[in-house]
Amino acid sequence: MKLYLIDFLIILLYLVATVAIGIFLKKNAERSKADYLLGGNKIPWYYLGLSNASGMFDISGTMWLVTLLFVYGLKSAWIPFLWPVFNQIFLMVFLSIWLRKSNVTTGAEWINTRFSGKGASLSHSIIVVFAIILGMGYLAYGFIGIGKFVEIFVPWELISAYVPFDVSPEYVPHFYGIIFTCFAVFYSLLGGMMSIVWTDILQYALLMISGIVIGVIAMNAVATHGLNVPDGWMTPFFGKRLDLDWTHIIPEVNAKIESDGYNLFSLFFMMMLMKGLLVSFAGPAPTYDMQKILSSRSPREAALISGSVSAILMPLRYFMIAGFAALALIFYERLDLVVGGEIDFEQILPSAIHEFVPVGFLGLLLAGLLAAFMSTFAGTLNATQAYLVNDIFLKYINPKASNRTIKYSNWLAGIAMVLVSLVLGFYARDVNDILQWIVSGLYGSYVVSNMLKWYWWRFNGTGFFWGMVGGLIPALSFRFIFEGVLDLYTFPLMLFIALLAAVAGTYAAPPTEEKTLKSFYKNITPWGFWKPIREKVMAENPTWEGQTYFKRDMFNVFVGIVWQTSLVIFPMYLVFLEVVPFFITLGVTVLCTLILKRTWFDTLPKD
Repeated sequence: MKLYLIDFLIILLYLVATVAIGIFLKKNAERSKADYLLGGNKIPWYYLGLSNASGMFDISGTMWLVTLLFVYGLKSAWIPFLWPVFNQIFLMVFLSIWLRKSNVTTGAEWINTRFSGKGASLSHSIIVVFAIILGMGYLAYGFIGIGKFVEIFVPWELISAYVPFDVSPEYVPHFYGIIFTCFAVFYSLLGGMMSIVWTDILQYALLMISGIVIGVIAMNAVATHGLNVPDGWMTPFFGKRLDLDWTHIIPEVNAKIESDGYNLFSLFFMMMLMKGLLVSFAGPAPTYDMQKILSSRSPREAALISGSVSAILMPLRYFMIAGFAALALIFYERLDLVVGGEIDFEQILPSAIHEFVPVGFLGLLLAGLLAAFMSTFAGTLNATQAYLVNDIFLKYINPKASNRTIKYSNWLAGIAMVLVSLVLGFYARDVNDILQWIVSGLYGSYVVSNMLKWYWWRFNGTGFFWGMVGGLIPALSFRFIFEGVLDLYTFPLMLFIALLAAVAGTYAAPPTEEKTLKSFYKNITPWGFWKPIREKVMAENPTWEGQTYFKRDMFNVFVGIVWQTSLVIFPMYLVFLEVVPFFITLGVTVLCTLILKRTWFDTLPKD
């Protein structure tokens, strides 16, 4: 890969800008714990929404989505339901409002607003452990992932002459990873949440320019050459089976579909939708997404942050993704996808960048993708620091620490987390499966307990603790027991075990103190099984008019998922020059937007 001087200068300018932002915002971050971890709750919602969307525009996810679109066509729009991508709709409609009303600094601190006594301590402990291990897993894999990505574009032969020591070939990605990690750590530790937001905005600007260029290049190529794809590739609709036959076009793709295990697509979709709905009802995991919601100025702005993410992220991201997929389909013979003697379709993105991105814009795109890594890395680091400092140091070690002590504690916690993640990254090849089990297990353990905490008054801290443990153990062991089976298909059994553990744990201990439950219900007013507590709150406050809006919220969730999905699909049809489907999908987007304006936006709290 040949980078020209202008490309190097653009990347260098971006890196210098991140350092400058960190230095410039250092004093602002040092004012207090809230200024460092939450930007002082003074950052406007549109900046936080742009930052959150930018942080989700990550390298590995983009590589995966390009591969999915290349292989599965418009049906790939459903596969991100695995994450689930529509959790942002649940957040936008009601969960962000509920979460922000708590006025806490971290998800673990939130536990004390819902539970009390020994149960609260158990719940607090396990959520801190969850957040820290999850953060280390993300940091370690982000570190090694960025190194491998950079190695494609900056061969070691170009750099080795300027490095005063030898680096073994297998550790070249680690060397690159350390370099770019240092930049992310610098601006994150110095400027806190505020510097993360501003660098995210810079990243989005870079990706926006590059994404538009890629999409336009692809549209010109489609207009000239057309697309040779299997029947059913150009529609998002599906039957019982996938039925995409690449035999006479690119036969190797059939093997990819078989290995993914998505052939029984209707069963896969139903399982994916069920899991996605449960995960979305549970609310956000304690990562950078939650931290940015807690950083908002009010519950109203928290909802607007989550609502803006889909509108900001989806059209631009999928315009770029569709551009790369179209170029890869048209000029497939020019791509180098062979790794270790086998075709690796996840190499489509870097190979397409190599072939099709013009000089100058290559520097912009690489700077944007590097920024995507650093944004996710810095956001994860900030969120994990919050748990170490706020929920361990300030809670158990030095509750009366001065701002100066808190500042150095944040720095120390951040550096310690990065060092641990770097060590894990160096051994990533050996512990890859183990770390994947940890992350998968933690997410699996999160669903039941974090659903019940919102919607069932009798659920207590002991139930929360055992529900997470009951999900964690099978999630970590099922890969041994059910070898070769997709995790998605073992999820119902894991869910059942976690539910049994949560209910048993709940009834093995007394209910949460009534005072805590009434305070929580009066402040949040969640819908669900809260009738006994609601009656007591109303008996004490006859004039209280706490309203729940279950039917309206579920209607908005349905419309919101349709809206978000259309935001994904219409830029694909635009790039592929499918005029009629493009206007139909765009019309659906506009219609859903008008409905949500009336049923969601106009009903948001005014404060």
